[in-house]
Amino acid sequence: MQWSDLLCAERIRPSRKSNQRDLRTEFEKDYHRIIGSASFRRLQDKTQVFPLDKSDFVRTRLTHSLEVSSFAKSLGQSVGERILTEGLDPGFVPQYREDMADILQCAGLIHDIGNPPFGHFGEEVIREWFVANLPRFTFRDKPLTDWLSPQMQREFYQFDGNTQAFRLVSKLHFLVDEHGMNLTKALLCTIMKYPVSSLESDPSSPDIRLHKMGYFLADEENFKNVQESCKTFGKRHPLTFLLEAADDIAYKTADIEDAFRKGYFTLDVFIKNLKSYSYGPSSVYAKMVTALENGYASAWEKNVRWPEDYAIQNWIISVQGRALVAATNSFIEHYEEIMAGTYGKNLFAGTFMETMMRALGEIADRFAFQSTSIYGVEIAAKNTLEYLLKEFTEAAIVYDTDLSPTSVQIRFMEMISDNYINIYHLYSKGKSEEEKLYLRLLLVTDTICGMTDSYARLLYRELMGID
Repeated sequence: MQWSDLLCAERIRPSRKSNQRDLRTEFEKDYHRIIGSASFRRLQDKTQVFPLDKSDFVRTRLTHSLEVSSFAKSLGQSVGERILTEGLDPGFVPQYREDMADILQCAGLIHDIGNPPFGHFGEEVIREWFVANLPRFTFRDKPLTDWLSPQMQREFYQFDGNTQAFRLVSKLHFLVDEHGMNLTKALLCTIMKYPVSSLESDPSSPDIRLHKMGYFLADEENFKNVQESCKTFGKRHPLTFLLEAADDIAYKTADIEDAFRKGYFTLDVFIKNLKSYSYGPSSVYAKMVTALENGYASAWEKNVRWPEDYAIQNWIISVQGRALVAATNSFIEHYEEIMAGTYGKNLFAGTFMETMMRALGEIADRFAFQSTSIYGVEIAAKNTLEYLLKEFTEAAIVYDTDLSPTSVQIRFMEMISDNYINIYHLYSKGKSEEEKLYLRLLLVTDTICGMTDSYARLLYRELMGID
């Protein structure tokens, strides 16, 4: 792969003639398209970890995305500078460094833009619901599984917010036409973490690009268009590794900070858990644990009012800095493999930060994600999503057919965005009955994913007659 192709500034719909007084690059224009969009604003009311949390401290998808954007841009700047100064690629020019940073800044903003309400738990509910219900629902007296191809079925069974993000920004977000935000192809390729179909995905594969599906069959044309322009052809875009590293840094450190602030564990318990991992006494990991203990002691000496908070927050900033260095070094170390498309791990694998990143993730999972307070909210979220999935699916199955919908089904279809309905009619024109059914089911997931936490919860309560 070559950077001249990878940093493709073209759009699926060619841009209109540019205003000569507009000095922005195409990637800088992407940034303004994103932050001015309603889809991006909705992230302020979508769960990061703690659903429907009332605290203004705990992160939402919006604040998480802003953090990822910041880390991703920093990684782009650092890696670009290293490529230049170390002469790793004769074809790499200074402008590419700036372009990398701008693309990654934008990618961080939209990497979670397709996620449904209630965080990753929402994704799990959608997947489990389709596994249980696709064979139960019928259309013209046949189970839906008899209508849908294996690829179509697996897309619902493997439903993922990353896949929905590509669909949203390239098609659903009706800015001017059916091309969504019409972002640059380099940016679209970067957010595609798993450039394979649902039939090719394999969570157990040692190659990280195969762990999930990356696009819906309905969006295959756009997928191929982007791959062709960037010349990736089923490989991961190199910037995707940096985006993923930025995401890992942001959520693994933020989850610890948020969980600590919510009282799921004390500093003492956190340190004891950190020490339970295997590491050498002179390792970087050991030094980081010691730094946390020293930070707490220093806070006491300074008479800081909340010494545990002080220690945790300062330590997290230090960990984030170390993680940025580790990811940068790893990208440079594996540069040739990454550019050849043969590197199949994350950037922290084999680095001095690998144990720490694993520890942070597992400790957060143990104390926060498995807490009874989270379970209660998640059960309520499950009831909400399952009700909406059932009702919208029943309505969508008979929509745009010669079958007669009930009065309730008509009303549910009226609740769906006109943009989504228009996109359905545009792409279903001339299609077979099987393909139309598939597109109507996507209309359901499109609608659910377009909801914020609060809207989904309010809609459920209103429809169920709950005061």
